[in-house]
Amino acid sequence: MSIFHLIIFICFLLSISYLVFLTSASWCQPLAFPQQTTRQFEQRTDRFWEFQEESNSWVEVKLPFDLVSCVNDNCTKVGLIDQTSKTEEEHLANGKDVSNKTKSLKMREGDLIGLEENSYTVLPLRRRMSLTKMSDTSIWVTGESGSIYERFWNGVQWVIAPHDLQISAGRAVSVLIVNQTIFTISEEGNLYQMKLSDWVELKPAFNQSINKEAEQSSVIQMKSGTVSYDGLRVYFCTKTGLLLELSEVEPPSPTGDLYEYDKSSRPSWKKHLQSEETDKDGSLVPLQGCMIYGLSGDHSVSLFLLSKGGKLVERRLHQRKWKWITHGSPEDHHLTSITPFLEDELKERFFSLFLTTSTGSVFEYQIPKHLGTAQEDQISEAWQNHMHPPNAKAARGIPGLKFQLCRILFALDDGRLAELHLPGLGGQNSGPTNQFNRKKLSSKYIWSILDAPESEGWNGEYCTEERGPMNCIAGIKDEPNDSGNIRSLTRRRKGTKAQQDYLSLGTSRSRLVKASEEYRFPDNWINTSFRLRLVQAGVSFFIITEAGLIFEYLYTESVWLWLRHDHSTPMRGALGNYNGSVFFVDVYGTLLIRERSNNELAWINCTAMRKGRQVIGGPPWDGMSGKLKVTAEDALFFVSKSGRLLQFSVALRKFKWKDCRSPPETKLACIIDQEVFRENIVFVVGRNGRLYQYNKVTELWHEHHQSQHLVLSRLPGTAMRPSFFSLTGSLFMLSEDGGLVEYHWNAWNGWNWVEHGTPSKDVTLVAPPSPCIKGNQLFLIGSDGNIYLRYMDQLIWRWKNCGFPQNGDGDTRDQTEMGANDRMQEVCMDNDPTANLDINLKNPNDQNRKCDPKVAPTRPIPFSEDSVIFEVRDGRLAEIQKVQDSKWVWQRIIGTPTSSCKGSYLTALAS
Repeated sequence: MSIFHLIIFICFLLSISYLVFLTSASWCQPLAFPQQTTRQFEQRTDRFWEFQEESNSWVEVKLPFDLVSCVNDNCTKVGLIDQTSKTEEEHLANGKDVSNKTKSLKMREGDLIGLEENSYTVLPLRRRMSLTKMSDTSIWVTGESGSIYERFWNGVQWVIAPHDLQISAGRAVSVLIVNQTIFTISEEGNLYQMKLSDWVELKPAFNQSINKEAEQSSVIQMKSGTVSYDGLRVYFCTKTGLLLELSEVEPPSPTGDLYEYDKSSRPSWKKHLQSEETDKDGSLVPLQGCMIYGLSGDHSVSLFLLSKGGKLVERRLHQRKWKWITHGSPEDHHLTSITPFLEDELKERFFSLFLTTSTGSVFEYQIPKHLGTAQEDQISEAWQNHMHPPNAKAARGIPGLKFQLCRILFALDDGRLAELHLPGLGGQNSGPTNQFNRKKLSSKYIWSILDAPESEGWNGEYCTEERGPMNCIAGIKDEPNDSGNIRSLTRRRKGTKAQQDYLSLGTSRSRLVKASEEYRFPDNWINTSFRLRLVQAGVSFFIITEAGLIFEYLYTESVWLWLRHDHSTPMRGALGNYNGSVFFVDVYGTLLIRERSNNELAWINCTAMRKGRQVIGGPPWDGMSGKLKVTAEDALFFVSKSGRLLQFSVALRKFKWKDCRSPPETKLACIIDQEVFRENIVFVVGRNGRLYQYNKVTELWHEHHQSQHLVLSRLPGTAMRPSFFSLTGSLFMLSEDGGLVEYHWNAWNGWNWVEHGTPSKDVTLVAPPSPCIKGNQLFLIGSDGNIYLRYMDQLIWRWKNCGFPQNGDGDTRDQTEMGANDRMQEVCMDNDPTANLDINLKNPNDQNRKCDPKVAPTRPIPFSEDSVIFEVRDGRLAEIQKVQDSKWVWQRIIGTPTSSCKGSYLTALAS
């Protein structure tokens, strides 16, 4: 019987082997796959996610959901994901709560535990931001760009002073101040100390008793650090996860040397190794937030840190014994930083820790003054949510700073600062306060947003000698000394609601009837907006003809010459200029560089490079006069055909494309300004007629506050600043109905819209504004072919009609913003009108009789500090020059290779 069973078993194995062989053979046949059309999608779940590029996160979709395929902006529906037959009750029975459908998925950071705040996105880490207090009047900050600056109260206002590391040291990530000594940590992990206003590298050294396995000082790299509550010790976390302590730091000597580096007085370094009792979520986050709390009476010391699981952890020394204690976190929240408390708070019955979450909220955690026994369990009532400022979020992983009782500073994710304070006890215009009775004040905190320095792309102003009294350390009040450049500052009326500076995307959506996808650009949009481009002031500029030809007007060897630049494809415009190289776009949207190399001309195809795109527009102007900017961050920005913002790095010829995307649900039309009005900021107009900005440091988009009736045109704009050292100024644009619109900013009133209207009722503005002249003048082209000067005189904006090149019969009346006539009339016209009479009237057969000297709707360009180049309707160019203040005269008409009309000098100003 056993033999029979053995035979049966062998046969069974042979049959199984044969089936496996056949199956394997079928797998090896490439043609054995079933037809794709016969396969059907079987939906087994009701939970699907899509990746949103704007927020860089996964978001669960609601069913039914249309599957859409888009090719070249042509979108068609190709499928549908519908709900399955499984009921909602069945999902709940399986533990799948439908409310979770509103939560965002976990992002790139692999150490996050769980999800936070329904429909909120986990913020990216801002690794270079930090806040440090030197005194009640001095706050040191490191920005996301790696800059170091000081926010100083000069007795009148808060001012900003720069303290950047030298270029060779790289970018700073934090500043530490202990016993009047200032340290900073670079992005590479090096430690620097300030001596006599200079940064000097410092390498840590350990006592001989340190474990032999300790890191050598030559290879130690710091990750972050914090100062003890008494200001006598510094704790560091290294990039390898060690906790180091620096003590016995002496204050600097009058010569700038530090005593602790003398052989007789050496700093003492000590390690704190993690205990096995640490939170189960893993090791400590390297001092994302860390603070020291000590009581001299009972010799108790507490060190508060965060675990990788986002929970509050305490390292406590009590009765000569160290112990790890976990305090936990608010439900469904991941803590990322701790705000150290003030020593004065120890006088209170309890003290509070302020902690930020990964989604930008701030929580307060109250701890009794007398610690008593270990608090093993979290008390849920101890957590209070202070949320975040309107339209802004606290930066993830960046500890706040208490610089006075009930006044706390936080770095925001967009690069600015915010203050959490009691009502009437803080804000932008409030300096350090004296002692107060806390019992008489409200216990509810409020938020105030503070401006940050120009290096971060916002509206803070650096305190330098060139700035004068506006930002001097002495605290002298600013008094206007140039009435031509500074407008009168009007306060808002009492009771009016202060408008928001900008709106975070997602908090507001444009509700215009005309959607961005419905807008279509005119065929000649690129050509009229970017036909002219200046290369070198007074020496060279380019013009692109309607036929796509490129000509350069060049002054060489005391002679003006026309130089033709040929290319295999016709061109549409000149989009930029950097270091003598000009960026062109052809009829296909290809971005090309025309440059001189070794006295030879060459073409470079940028669109053909990796991640290259086709473009339709670029920055209207190439930097600000007087600003010599050559850095490793230099880049030009362009608008792609699909309406996205593109960054093209040009520094050191290391060409590189970067897709900056676009605001959600919005395609871009044009760039209003690139880093002329604000460093690191690109202002753009969407195809929906709304104003947006992009910060290239934080890579964030923001929508500016704009009334619904105001729709901007899709033409480039102009930035106006009184001087290079002033950030007070304006952006000038056109409205959709052809009026002039100003978006003005100053330190008193913030952002404000001003509608200048048109020069007269029967004239509209038809072309982008000219460059800003002397900080208070710009030219506009009217629908009647005249140019109009908008200038400020005695703190009042006025209009002036400057006519067109060949006759000066334009309206010479100046008008105020209210339309009143100005008695001090000036004439903008040729000095010798008889020289410009149309002699062709006497000879009807002359070829010049068809010449039209009126100004064409082409964006003008600057030719020098006191002259502007326009195109006239017959294809020629005309130059207007300033002779004094706001008095301008037409200097000459320049004949072009494609125009049959002749050029001529109109005044005696030409050399």
